[in-house]
Amino acid sequence: MPDSTTPAVTTRWAAPDPAAPARTRHARRRTGAEIWIVLGLSLGQSAVYAVVNIVARLTAETALADQSATLNASRSPRPYLDLVYQLLGIAFALLPVALAVYLLSARGPGTLRRVGLDAARPGRDTAWGFALAAAIGIPGLAFYALGRALGITVSVEASALNAAWWTVPVLILAALQNGLLEEVIAVAYLTERTTDLGWTRLQIIVASSLLRGSYHLYQGIGPFLGNVVMGVVFSWFYTSRWGRHRVLPLVLAHTLLDVVAFVGYALVPTEWRAALGIT
Repeated sequence: MPDSTTPAVTTRWAAPDPAAPARTRHARRRTGAEIWIVLGLSLGQSAVYAVVNIVARLTAETALADQSATLNASRSPRPYLDLVYQLLGIAFALLPVALAVYLLSARGPGTLRRVGLDAARPGRDTAWGFALAAAIGIPGLAFYALGRALGITVSVEASALNAAWWTVPVLILAALQNGLLEEVIAVAYLTERTTDLGWTRLQIIVASSLLRGSYHLYQGIGPFLGNVVMGVVFSWFYTSRWGRHRVLPLVLAHTLLDVVAFVGYALVPTEWRAALGIT
């Protein structure tokens, strides 16, 4: 039986209530400041660094296609110390997610259910997660290959961890961290808070998608465009009658995509990666 204190989730986009407290001038200012603070501590900060990074790349003597970006790099040659660093990095990266959920809880109880981060619909959420991962992942590989061919995408090394017994589990945790951080903040939190400010659905989708693309600029122009498209699909789904403001399918889809990229890159032999043009 649903909690009577939790508002029902609508199956289609609805304009915000003009009488809602967040529509007062003071509340709007506080909400706007809150959004900037949360983004400044998380994806917005990454976006600023990515913009500086792409400027540096484009003005370097080396062509963009000849440059590379490394994800999940080792932080120490000592395996167990490296493991500690990796786990600490993942844990602290999730703090902005906790902050965003905590701030949304000011609306009242049932925050996780309101943004669909609970286990209320495991079967439906899992099915949509796999469907979205397939819809984004397969074209994404082709888009990456096209970007490399056009010289607008750097060579991305998805995993540079030293081989150890914990390498694959840590890569899976890193994938989950990315899924939670990006989807909870760039989609769920941003949608809910900008709705409080009276933004339209189109404005929310555009802002969320451009944010997602911007913090991937360090990988080149191709990944920026590809992630903008991914952002449009994900934020549209979240606000649609199919998504029903449930972020869990997006988290699952993003995690699946990154697990395939990170673990696959770590396990596929170097010769195979060279043949596929992904080294």
